[in-house]
Amino acid sequence: MKVSLLKFFLLFSSAATFTGNLVTSTSYDYSASIECLAEPPRPQYGGGIVRNPEFNDGFKGWSVFGYGQIAERTSDTGNRFLATDRRSLSHQSMSQKVYLQRGMLYTFSAWLQVDQGNATVTAIFKTGKDGFVHVGAVEARSGCWSMLKGGLTAKSSDPAEFYFESKDTSVEIWVDSVSLQPFTEDQWRAHQAESINKVRKKTVAILAVDANGHALPGASVSIQQTRSGFPLGCALKSTILQSSAYQSWFTARFTVTTFTNEMKWYSNEPVEGNETYADADAMLAFAKQHGIAVRGHNVVWDDRQYVQNWVQSLPTQKLREAVNRRFNNVMTRYRGQVIAWDVVNENVHFSYFESRLGENASSIFYQQAHQLDPHALMFLNEFNTLEVPVDGKSTPAKYLQKLQQIQSFGNLSRMAIGLEGHFGTPDISYMRSALDKLAGANVPIWLTEVDVAHSNESKHLEDILREAYSHPAVQGIVIFGVWNPKGCFSRIPCQDVNFKNLPTGDVVDKLISEWRTHYVAATTDADGLHRAELFHGEYKITVNHPSSNSSSVQSLTVDSASQNYNVLTVMV
Repeated sequence: MKVSLLKFFLLFSSAATFTGNLVTSTSYDYSASIECLAEPPRPQYGGGIVRNPEFNDGFKGWSVFGYGQIAERTSDTGNRFLATDRRSLSHQSMSQKVYLQRGMLYTFSAWLQVDQGNATVTAIFKTGKDGFVHVGAVEARSGCWSMLKGGLTAKSSDPAEFYFESKDTSVEIWVDSVSLQPFTEDQWRAHQAESINKVRKKTVAILAVDANGHALPGASVSIQQTRSGFPLGCALKSTILQSSAYQSWFTARFTVTTFTNEMKWYSNEPVEGNETYADADAMLAFAKQHGIAVRGHNVVWDDRQYVQNWVQSLPTQKLREAVNRRFNNVMTRYRGQVIAWDVVNENVHFSYFESRLGENASSIFYQQAHQLDPHALMFLNEFNTLEVPVDGKSTPAKYLQKLQQIQSFGNLSRMAIGLEGHFGTPDISYMRSALDKLAGANVPIWLTEVDVAHSNESKHLEDILREAYSHPAVQGIVIFGVWNPKGCFSRIPCQDVNFKNLPTGDVVDKLISEWRTHYVAATTDADGLHRAELFHGEYKITVNHPSSNSSSVQSLTVDSASQNYNVLTVMV
């Protein structure tokens, strides 16, 4: 049986289309519901390589995992699903054996429910060579079905067995509509290219006309992009104020920044009542001078180790007053000058201020922040939501729980998702599934502090940036690599002390070039039109015609809010 299973999967090692349960399309489904539904939808990709994904054939293809018990169930509407029965160990559930192929990227999904209360359910692949690989988790509820979406990249060709786990052994795990869809690396790159063409570009038609409004065939058209429409940035440290070379390197590349420490409370008020904003003021002035947007980072930090000792020593009422003063002072000082705030940093993982001021403390802080700076985005900034599936404190499901808790406290219309992106070895398939899930919140998503701790950091950085830029839900990226005269202060240096690019810097430059429209020189057709596919951004359009001694110059902004097909009429 193992031999035939191996042969079955090897047939698909390089195929673009599949048979059986596998869908013939190689396109990617970015959808991921965050709703809890009365009935589970059909499985994505028809189940992919999962056999009997909707349990229409009972137990066929499925096994008991962990010496537990499973049972077939049928809902009142006739829907058939599989359930665990009398669990005593967290890993006792249902499972299915599959064969993973090295280098293939897999997207996994399933719909889950528990028979009582709520419980975290995790999907795990047991492999022979790579151990137990977590691929995703969901907060399952009783009475309705919740979607788990995850992913993994196979490191080796190996038989594997996936199953579901919950530390709450008092609940039954109910499973339906399971899917595992493999993609080759080429197919994955094709998804990215297709998405970039769809969400980062627009087709624009330039119509040249004379003074009477008649179309001008043969007019010369030049198109020059003057600014990128996608916010791609890098962190800044105050050392930039003393280095003209650093300033030149930075301003030639980036349109947005985050100050690493200069706007944090412990930098602005290290001693009670002794506030200083000199570095932040000077850095903000520099950014304004060069048209660089600034994210405010951060108002308060929920991790106790980054809370000043004098703050921790305050009694409850004095602490409340100090925090209120902090919000008012920093946010009114920079109101209207920053595009966003990381309001309560890392408060999915940590809860210092909640422990001192009550469980709704962060919700109150976000409400106050909305009132103090009415136009900035308010980010819930967190780590490990995107980077790894094994941190149970900050899974996409846990992140969304916290976000919904904050949103439910008041009319907080400008919330945004901040994903720090401190990667070790990234799993791009999991990263995509996490973004899919978070996109269901329908708020802006940014990667806010991207770096990589790995010997092959340049390749991994490129993989991360490509995945983020191509994802339809991502609206900005900030790399967390900064420079100082003694060397790079980060896990991902882009340049050496003399501002010569390191391999990571070459990656950044390559992608900046790739994601912009290079100079276009063209001629209008018989209808006086020239059509061009342009990246979002700001453009200078110049048109002239042999019948005229002058040129006409116009500015054009191409963005997601404009129509799918723009026509710019230029009179020559």
